[in-house]
Amino acid sequence: MSHGSSPAAWTAVLLALLGITIGGAALIPEPHWILFTVGCVIAGSAILVGRVMSALGFGTERAGDHPDIAPQNVDENRPLTSGS
Repeated sequence: MSHGSSPAAWTAVLLALLGITIGGAALIPEPHWILFTVGCVIAGSAILVGRVMSALGFGTERAGDHPDIAPQNVDENRPLTSGS
């Protein structure tokens, strides 16, 4: 399982962080609502950009539910051996 380490996931996370940073910085000295709104739009667009990039093949495949995943290349009939 790759835990979302893909260009789509990284781009979405970086856009979200950029939007939050811009929006937060716009509120520090005195609220600048236009810049705050720009930050919110950038942060909100991160979801859309991540989904579009994933649909274009820059994401990872979903593994499904965790309990249903069987290890691959494991021979269940092979006897267990000790390491010594």
